[in-house]
Amino acid sequence: MRTHLGEAFRLNQLNYDEIPDTPEELRTRNARIVQLCDWAEDVLDERTSALAEKIARARRAPEIIAGVRGDVALLRARTPQARDTIERLAARYSPEALAQVQSNPGEAEQLLGFAEHSAGVAERRREAGQREQANLALEASAESVRRAAALLDAVENFEVEALRAESTLAAIVEDSRGDIVVALKEPHSPGVEQAVDELQAALASLPTAGVNTDPFTQLDRLREANSGLDAAIAAARERAARPIPPLEHVRHAIDDADRQLAVARDVIAGHRGWIGADARTRLAESERIRIDLDHFLGRSAATATVIDEDHREQAMAMARRVAYLAAEALHLARRDIDSSRPQDPWGGGPGWGGGRRGGGGDMMGGILGGLVIGSVLDGIFD
Repeated sequence: MRTHLGEAFRLNQLNYDEIPDTPEELRTRNARIVQLCDWAEDVLDERTSALAEKIARARRAPEIIAGVRGDVALLRARTPQARDTIERLAARYSPEALAQVQSNPGEAEQLLGFAEHSAGVAERRREAGQREQANLALEASAESVRRAAALLDAVENFEVEALRAESTLAAIVEDSRGDIVVALKEPHSPGVEQAVDELQAALASLPTAGVNTDPFTQLDRLREANSGLDAAIAAARERAARPIPPLEHVRHAIDDADRQLAVARDVIAGHRGWIGADARTRLAESERIRIDLDHFLGRSAATATVIDEDHREQAMAMARRVAYLAAEALHLARRDIDSSRPQDPWGGGPGWGGGRRGGGGDMMGGILGGLVIGSVLDGIFD
């Protein structure tokens, strides 16, 4: 704010010095002065609002301190009840389940003690005129009370959530057994069999009656197993709805891709100086996908005699992509080679009749060219 006002003051002095100003300069300078004053006013309003809030909080300090001490007394009265709740829950749930709230009553008691101490510090600092330190101590006291209340509430909420988890667990157990019956009627699939085994293992791990349990962990495990079974059944149904490529077709696609790739690789390697970037790029992409195909199958695709049904469609698509890119690379390479060959020396375009010369035509052109050159040299020496 001081910077803004200082600049506005200096600009205003320029309006009254001995140097005359044009109307445009005056308008620009006055607009800048108004802008700087507006900025300074905004900063002043912001600082005043923040200061007013601190002043209001300082004036309400005795009321806030009294409220903190009242909340401490109420929460301290709830602490024994929270301990009793923990003891009652320990007779029903496992230590692993109670770990999240076991120490809450003790931690709440410590926070309440800190809140009382901070409230006393705030009073003494306020009486000594140290308002900033008093406000900090008061804020720490109020925050400690809030955290202590949250810890005690968590104990009560745990009992309610545990009962709800047990009720939900019973319903999911019943649904899971029905899902297993349905899954066994689905088309044969290794994924479904594995998901059924995992769900049966989760059901078998449930403790018997009278044993302390952890309903939250059991519920999470059953939900995860159920989700896995649903996903496996959906995948099996989707695969059953579309035909699976026979192994022979997949092997044929892989062999064709390897042949196409080998031809394109040999042609490009034998004419390196004539091949453009397009052909080399297609070849590189084809080779990359061919390597990915080996990684996808987990072994060399060229020697693979067994390919899982779940992998056949993807393997065939990758092999066809390899063959397509290799064929495209070969086509572009041949185009580059044709365009790089020497043209017809007679100026009539490439080859006889405008076409590219073949083997006999190339020989005849060489003979005729030799005759022409020989006659020219004979004329020179004559």
